[in-house]
Amino acid sequence: MSEALLATETGADALAPAPAPGARTFWRRLRARRSALLAAAVVALLVLVALTAPLLAALEGQDPNTYHPHLVDSASGGVPLGSFGGISGSHWLGVEPQTGRDLFARLVYGARVSLGIALCATLFQVALGVVLGLAAALGHRLLDQIVGRLTDINVALPVNILALALLAVAPDSVPRPVLLAVIMGLIGWAGTSKLVRAQALSLKALDHVAAAQLSGWSTWNIARRELLPSLAAPVLTYAALLFPSNIGTEAALSFLGVGIKPPTPSWGQMITDANTWYQAAPTYLLLPAGLLFVTVLSLTVLGEGVRTALDPRAESRLSAGVRRARKRPRRPGAAV
Repeated sequence: MSEALLATETGADALAPAPAPGARTFWRRLRARRSALLAAAVVALLVLVALTAPLLAALEGQDPNTYHPHLVDSASGGVPLGSFGGISGSHWLGVEPQTGRDLFARLVYGARVSLGIALCATLFQVALGVVLGLAAALGHRLLDQIVGRLTDINVALPVNILALALLAVAPDSVPRPVLLAVIMGLIGWAGTSKLVRAQALSLKALDHVAAAQLSGWSTWNIARRELLPSLAAPVLTYAALLFPSNIGTEAALSFLGVGIKPPTPSWGQMITDANTWYQAAPTYLLLPAGLLFVTVLSLTVLGEGVRTALDPRAESRLSAGVRRARKRPRRPGAAV
């Protein structure tokens, strides 16, 4: 999805960047997409759950790491006792097989970990990509070539394999969430850099940027006052689509065993532990997998809505939820 956006933004239409709409215009365009509003509501609810995870777990009266061996059947290998994975008034979504840890508490704490890592990785990717993209567009030709070669190498490398290798040799003393965010940021900045460079080169040809150069402004002042305000819309749009991609990457790395380590809860790590229990305790697999699917889908739809609201010239790839004006039948004898 993010690469498709990059191809769209750096194509022929990107040679004349559209001015960013005002706040009122942006919200009006965004409200016209009911699917984006629904996705925004889902994302807001997930963020609220992540922020209030300790309060929600305390409200249930459980915590994510306490074992409850009396709630699992040791004779059958640790299958939760009771229906639907041991759902009860004390355990709203049941318990884990073998350990008996509360699933609701682990899911809400896992939302905090998964969303937090994806957010930090996205911010790191965007910041690094903006700096390198502006340096390539405004700096010396040699610097542009160096950044271009680094970008090509970054794009050509297999991202997941490189992340696996880096995480496998990383020392255990470094906090795993911080390490994941840094590595994901270091291997995912190339798309933002390409986008910023292409947009900055097209903006350099405009009259107001040329006037600033002739007036003796420094490169930093030109970038800060003339380029960055115009780059805000495409960069924000690209970041909105990077966020769900990073959530999936974190889940995949945790699923492969090199991401978040137990006992810290993470949706990807929970799916890894549940892949042998999908028949005996299906809710143990369906709950984190369903939450991961809903989160990525909602963020993708919201990012698409933000993209079309910021640049209405770009045709939306998701046409569902767009309010279309109904054509009223013309009355006989009405003026054309």
